[in-house]
Amino acid sequence: MTNETALPLYLRGRFAPVPKEHSAAGLTVRGSLPPDLDGRYLRNGPNPLPGQDEGHWFTGPGMLHGIRLRGGRAEWYRNRWIRTRQLDGHPFIRADFTVDLAAAPANTHVIRHADTVLALCEVGLPYWVTPELETVGPYDFGGRLTTAMTAHPKEDPVTGELHLFGAGFAPPYLTYHRVTADGLLLDSRPVDVPGPTMMHDFAITEHHIVWMDLPVVFDPALAGSGGGMPYRWDEEYGARLGVMSRTPGSTDVRWYDVDPCYVFHVGNAYEDMRGRIVLDAVRYDRAGFQHTWSDIGGSTGASGPGGLVGVREEPGHSQASAVLHRWTLDPATGRASESRLDDRDAEFPTHNETLTGRGNRYLYTVSGDGIAKHDLTRHTSHAYETPGSRYAGEAVFVPAVDGTGEDEGWLLSLVSNDDGEAGELLVLDAAEMSVQAVVELPHPVPAGFHGSWLPEPVQRP
Repeated sequence: MTNETALPLYLRGRFAPVPKEHSAAGLTVRGSLPPDLDGRYLRNGPNPLPGQDEGHWFTGPGMLHGIRLRGGRAEWYRNRWIRTRQLDGHPFIRADFTVDLAAAPANTHVIRHADTVLALCEVGLPYWVTPELETVGPYDFGGRLTTAMTAHPKEDPVTGELHLFGAGFAPPYLTYHRVTADGLLLDSRPVDVPGPTMMHDFAITEHHIVWMDLPVVFDPALAGSGGGMPYRWDEEYGARLGVMSRTPGSTDVRWYDVDPCYVFHVGNAYEDMRGRIVLDAVRYDRAGFQHTWSDIGGSTGASGPGGLVGVREEPGHSQASAVLHRWTLDPATGRASESRLDDRDAEFPTHNETLTGRGNRYLYTVSGDGIAKHDLTRHTSHAYETPGSRYAGEAVFVPAVDGTGEDEGWLLSLVSNDDGEAGELLVLDAAEMSVQAVVELPHPVPAGFHGSWLPEPVQRP
């Protein structure tokens, strides 16, 4: 066994962390970058310091990768660690057993709201960073945010409000927050759930919040075992989806029992013509969750080979069970119906975010083939296949400035390589799923999590 293969899967191949920060200008572009792409593509992900192993893919210090596009050119690439208190060596759990919410890795997502760029992870406070990727510091909305903040807040495209939640290890286990379009956190409400679970994502519709209370639970015994993530599958916890009104002050939740499963990431949700809630997400069954969780450092109580979703498996290895799934929650009957939307493996679902909380036709996912486009009306899908040892990351949809169709625009995805070659920014025509351009990056980019397109503000006369 070589030193390379002795490393955990999340520290080698395309997941291997990079040891340095870099800056480069005047990047090579193959193809033609659309003039509409005037802004920055930023993506977040874990990147342990050289020689360190945090024990789980999810827990390494956050690193941002950014590419500036303007006028058909790729002006720069840079990568920067997010200078959190964790990176400086401060413990998340203090000596008095209180939690330091600023000593979190900030390694999961990066968004912009009210002209503030925030690096996010679900166990701590956001970190304010500049558009040039320099760290300003922890961000608590002027002292109003006293819980952790989800890495997957939802911005309503009509109201401009940002909806988010904080999950805790002690009561209240779940707290809902609402932030105005201009960045004021003015609504925080505890939501009653029976225990601490790994609630990673949620959904909004025009009038509701949709919660996912699922059987991956916090285990204090694992927290004391050193390293890793202290969560495990617990069939006895149950599985349910909850619907809460967005009306200010409301905390009543109507719960719908569903088959045991886990969801890392939601595609979208909306209210149909009959008043039912439709939720599309990537669903893991128990075997699929255990399979993936073991490979990224989680405890499953079982041994054996596993595989990350989206990995081209070696002969003899099984594929993780994670597929696009739909739940329809009917308030008239109090029941949830479930259906599989596609058979291909899937993760990191994205959509045209001008339709967040409203009905949408298309979703985009990452699969073992590359990047897949799912037509939810025709019940079809097809993929752009990345060649050889290249693997596409989450595909962020950027609408065309003058586009009118839901899929008129581009998909931006960072491509990582198992063979150690430099990374690429892939730009696909979202309607045709064809290559528009490729930006050649000067250094490898490890596989990571989530990113955002930050367009330049429109200059008004």
